[in-house]
Amino acid sequence: MFIRSLVRYRLICFLIAGIVIGCELPPRNSATITRAVSVGDSVRVGNEEYVMITTAVTMPMYVHHDQAAFIKWGKARGVKVSILGPAEWDVPAQINTIEEVIGTRPTGLLINGTDPAIAQAINKAVAAGIPTVVYDSDIPNSDRHAFLGTDWYEIGRMQGEEMVKLIGSKGKVAYMGILGLTNMEQGFLGMLDVFKNYPGIEVVGKYDDKANVETAARITSDVLSAHPDIAGFCGFDSNSGPGIALAVKEAGKAGKVKITTVDWEPEHLALVKDGTISMLAGQKRELFTWYGAQFLFDMVHQTNRLSHSDAAAGITNVPSTINTGLLKITRENVDEFIK
Repeated sequence: MFIRSLVRYRLICFLIAGIVIGCELPPRNSATITRAVSVGDSVRVGNEEYVMITTAVTMPMYVHHDQAAFIKWGKARGVKVSILGPAEWDVPAQINTIEEVIGTRPTGLLINGTDPAIAQAINKAVAAGIPTVVYDSDIPNSDRHAFLGTDWYEIGRMQGEEMVKLIGSKGKVAYMGILGLTNMEQGFLGMLDVFKNYPGIEVVGKYDDKANVETAARITSDVLSAHPDIAGFCGFDSNSGPGIALAVKEAGKAGKVKITTVDWEPEHLALVKDGTISMLAGQKRELFTWYGAQFLFDMVHQTNRLSHSDAAAGITNVPSTINTGLLKITRENVDEFIK
């Protein structure tokens, strides 16, 4: 029944760098603990399984950074790791995945904080006694044990401050991302708070590109037509930058219309290298994934015990909130990241 449900919700399991990540998560009890997958040449903690649950699991940014770091961590610790979630951006399917995985009694859950709506599912996991860490964007209305990620308000401030410099404190600016997401709305606010100090800057639009390159390109093309004198664009999801850059290039305005955006996939780096994108606000995704998994391990193994029984005392023996910081990538340092 569980396997059929996984298929129904389009859960994806990966085979990366010769490390198999198991699709089947059998129910656990004290009598039977199944290790479907061993990570590395030898398994030191073979009965432990840590599960990452996200949405849009095939998104390159997630695959290259979050998932690669999680797999590397699992190999280093000698434990099984699994990565589950719908192929596309589908929060209800992510919620269903969390709820089904709870019944398999994994050792720990590392959950991408995609939307406030996942709070109840997180609470169910915590109530079931499963160590649960949220990464990327916090779900503050949940009972998660810890959160590691980026301060999105600072992402917005970084973009706003850089755009001010790029356009000489005056001109028209538009911005886009996934509207309604808590983290991006915080990013928008950080950027707008910077622009408030510069009366010469006019914000001509806030757009939802739905994390789609083609949509971002179409929106940018429409804005360029409506505002041929626009000075710059700010992007807030991993596909905003490539989409904006595509339309700006097609309009023959590469380098003239300034672009700042987030993330640092190879495509983003190449666009910085050729001068189409001026700045990337990069998250340290490998850090918040690796240490998020390590927090789970430390909770399970009581690495830093704070009392005779932390569980009985209602204590979580890891930090509750960690800000992993930002990278600022420009043409001056982009080669270091391309290498």
